[in-house]
Amino acid sequence: MKRSVYILCAATVLFLFSTVQLLRSRDPVSSAAATATPRDGLISAPGRVEAISEEIRVSSELSGRLHSVPVEEGDRVTKGQILAQIENEDYIARVSAAEATLAQRKAELERTINGARSQERLAAQANVQAAKAVLDNSRREAERRRSLADHEMISRDEAERYQRAYQVAQAEYERATQEFSLIDAQARVEDRLRAEAAVATAEAQLAEARAFLEKTYIRSPLNGVMLRKFRHAGESVSTQFDSPVVTLADDSSLRVRLDVDETDVARLSLGQPAYVTAEAYGMQKFTGHVIRVGRILGRKNVRTDEPSERVDTKILETLVQLDPGQKLPLGLRVDAYVQIAEAKPAD
Repeated sequence: MKRSVYILCAATVLFLFSTVQLLRSRDPVSSAAATATPRDGLISAPGRVEAISEEIRVSSELSGRLHSVPVEEGDRVTKGQILAQIENEDYIARVSAAEATLAQRKAELERTINGARSQERLAAQANVQAAKAVLDNSRREAERRRSLADHEMISRDEAERYQRAYQVAQAEYERATQEFSLIDAQARVEDRLRAEAAVATAEAQLAEARAFLEKTYIRSPLNGVMLRKFRHAGESVSTQFDSPVVTLADDSSLRVRLDVDETDVARLSLGQPAYVTAEAYGMQKFTGHVIRVGRILGRKNVRTDEPSERVDTKILETLVQLDPGQKLPLGLRVDAYVQIAEAKPAD
């Protein structure tokens, strides 16, 4: 009986010892924390790699159906490059109509400024000369008939008839003269201003039509790399809800966003040197320095997927700028280490 009790106690002790050793071997977070204590001058924190521009969601300013999306994930793009195009036949037609209206308004302004054509001026001048000839002839006839009537060689009624013909010729001459003066005169100020306003309105309408046409071309806002392609040719986009076509980022410079535990925030400061490591890159270190320290604590952004990880810990977001020339995939989870400045010994 006593021998069975001894065997049971020994088995229990062996089981507890094995369990403790197993838990220690499966707790890399505790091991990492043990190797990065304030005593060795490091603050350890999980982080993720991001581009200097962060992730840019590019959407359309117009609703419509996509005609083409000529880029793929991973492509390098330049600022202003066309990423997608919306079907735009109706917008092209609006531009053509606005251009025709502008041409018409400009022609009207030019005619208002220049006045009548030379042929119209010559015709009006000829009318004046013809009316002048008729007037002169009517005046001579009226004078002759009046002289004959004074000598009682013709009746007074006949003389008055020629006098009235002379008056009609005189009125016709005045009309022709005024018509020529109107054709030959420069445009009135109010007519010219009205014509210029019509041209300005047509120019504004053309600019508006061209602006809407330009919005059918979705262009890259920066130099960078394509991350995601959400829409393809034939699909519709709308301004009524969030419907990005692609996402991209400027990865010319990389940063790491850290979740620094609240117990370490007092030791953080701008400019502190730092480095990050990633499981995929072994022991390789990617160096940088702290460029931003948050001002408010929040929840964790980066999870280590360890069962023993605490999710209720408050963290302070901190940004580390990686040194130029170092390349890491965007979104990669890394382990970051910030070097704490050593206190100078007292004299």
